[in-house]
Amino acid sequence: MKIFLVQLSASLMFFSAFLLFADSLDDIYKLGPDSLPQDGVPKGAVTGPLTHASQVFPDTTRHYWVYVPAQYDAASPARLMVFQDGHAFVSLDGAYRIPNVLDNLIYRREMPITICVFINPGRLPHQKESSSSDWGDRINTRPKEYNELNDHYAQMIVDELIPTLKNDFNISDDPNDRAIGGASSGAICAFTVAWHRTDAFRKVISTIGSFTNIRGGHVYPELIRNSEKKPIRVFIQEGMNDNRGKRRGGKYDPEWDWYLQNRKMVEALTEKGYDLNYSFGIGTHSNKHGGAMMPEMLRWIWRDYPRPTDDPMDDANRQLLDVKMEDELE
Repeated sequence: MKIFLVQLSASLMFFSAFLLFADSLDDIYKLGPDSLPQDGVPKGAVTGPLTHASQVFPDTTRHYWVYVPAQYDAASPARLMVFQDGHAFVSLDGAYRIPNVLDNLIYRREMPITICVFINPGRLPHQKESSSSDWGDRINTRPKEYNELNDHYAQMIVDELIPTLKNDFNISDDPNDRAIGGASSGAICAFTVAWHRTDAFRKVISTIGSFTNIRGGHVYPELIRNSEKKPIRVFIQEGMNDNRGKRRGGKYDPEWDWYLQNRKMVEALTEKGYDLNYSFGIGTHSNKHGGAMMPEMLRWIWRDYPRPTDDPMDDANRQLLDVKMEDELE
């Protein structure tokens, strides 16, 4: 299947971040067994959609879903992960299928017991809720919430959403126990939350991140270089055939080149000594590469979570983490 270049206005082309034109370059990326249901693996429960009305963004509401692993025990604080564009990550027939991934990795002790929130961008009363059939920057308040570099969205997540979650769940207060992620504009949004609030989040997953000049995000590489290093761990995925900065009339603008800007992010984070991993694939502005490698991204981001003391003479903590063993991990 060949790539079809659709002649759209600049705003529709770049603000509709998820009108993705996958072709054979993206189809080579396939979901593996870690992203699919497996027999015998305890399944976590997903609740939602729930609705959050924000005071930071007046008159807006947004849907969100909460995944709770089968092994969760309220007596012990769970880790926390938050995905932007929640509907795309919670779906079990989409590119990411995060509930399946969490079920499998937690069962095998490859990541800690983690409560995961999937949250949509906000919408005003006259606007649409993001959904698998219609989402992007043109239908609601997503561009304001996700692409601006201020701390407003971080305030909503940290000061509004997390207290709401803690009414129902025992969630760790340690920022090293919290991760945040997203794709495209949701990815730069996740990084911005951690950038402003290292007291709350210190792990970031970015797929096809929009570190471009949608609303000034192209400045991040220099901002990183000119700021003190922050305690943030980052995994960046990007495709070399992502949007390459071709604007109206065929003019090239490097500030709108997704691959170039992600490469600059990697260079800046590397120079400053950040805990960084990255993968540059052959894909376009598609979720397929990020979805295929998401299990490995999660393993890496959580790779050093505290585990029970290893005893060579006792293999109890080296078994699959079934529900009956839920009290073994803090």
